[in-house]
Amino acid sequence: MDLTSLKDARVLVAGASAGIGRNFAAGAVRAGARVVLAARRAEELEKLRAEAGGGIPVVTDLTSDDDCARLAETIGSELGGLDVVVSCVGAAPLKLVADTADEDWRRLFETNVLSVNRLLRRTLPLLDRSAMVLALSSESVYQPRPGIGAYSTSKAALERLIEAWRVEHPWLRFTNVVIGATMPTDFGNEFDGELLGHVLTDWISRGLAQEEFMSPSDVAEVLLGVVASGLGKPGVCMEQLVLRSPSPVVDASGHPLPSRPPVDGPA
Repeated sequence: MDLTSLKDARVLVAGASAGIGRNFAAGAVRAGARVVLAARRAEELEKLRAEAGGGIPVVTDLTSDDDCARLAETIGSELGGLDVVVSCVGAAPLKLVADTADEDWRRLFETNVLSVNRLLRRTLPLLDRSAMVLALSSESVYQPRPGIGAYSTSKAALERLIEAWRVEHPWLRFTNVVIGATMPTDFGNEFDGELLGHVLTDWISRGLAQEEFMSPSDVAEVLLGVVASGLGKPGVCMEQLVLRSPSPVVDASGHPLPSRPPVDGPA
């Protein structure tokens, strides 16, 4: 993959300590980009910098406006501006809607929506006129499923937020990146095992479980290619990008369902 256009690009990855964000940040550093690594876990950021061979770690909690302001100051002093922002922040509790308390809703919207808006407000003066801003969303916005209704609601709000930024700042290039099932991920670390078994059975019955998941490293590599291709083409904006495994859905036994037979076209 040709990533030469990433050399010396000024990149911010929010949520760089794990998953897709970590892999994207490492790939950008190795491609020669000047990358600010933002996340809450200092130890993981230091590990990432060592593994990638570079990057500027900034311990940041995006729920804090003071932290966002400090992050923007660091970016200004270290990079002078930004060509690419990738937001991979997110929280995803596994709870039925009836069991989702007000505090759960507040945490979800604070993390998945308000934090991204706060980040963009603080970094707006730093964005190059044709900067690319990618925000990771979820396929569950379009394929609702039990157990993550509150999460998908917050991601739907995030997508509308990104669209509002695009309308108000037309020269900047805002992209909603819709991500399908990806493993391994930190999201499931605190999932209730009993409830997970129940909702997985439901997802399978609805044809929402696939035989294979995408890997964070593969998703990140594709996104790196997209960004590298788009950097030199400021007249093109990808408003929405969907990344999803092409594998078939599975039945209750875990076996793939048979593919539909081809439909004959007109003679």
